[in-house]
Amino acid sequence: QLQASGGGLVQPGGSLRLSCAAFGRTFSNSVMGWFRQAPGKEREFVALISWSLGTTYYADSLKGRFTISRDTAKNTVYLQMYNLKPEDTAVYYCAADGKRAYSRSEYAYEYWGQGTLVTVSS
Repeated sequence: QLQASGGGLVQPGGSLRLSCAAFGRTFSNSVMGWFRQAPGKEREFVALISWSLGTTYYADSLKGRFTISRDTAKNTVYLQMYNLKPEDTAVYYCAADGKRAYSRSEYAYEYWGQGTLVTVSS
């Protein structure tokens, strides 16, 4: 199971760190992804990381502002977000892909957290 947390209200230009805690099973051989869904829009890829190798990939539009990382001891994946903009407002989801497809498609991910809302507004 995956549990996302850390969302909230932040002003434009601010930072926020999301957490995705994995429990109940091991995801050590998985690729972990972050996705987001803004109101009225489709869910989109944000970033992914290989749990075992630490290899990362980002959506091109977010590269440089978002950083994905993992703490294997805490069984937690993080998404550090900097210089947030109103268009970053969305529900953010973490997900796990046991097949390690390194995919940017949500359909490659079998396990999903419940989502955490990030609102960027002044």
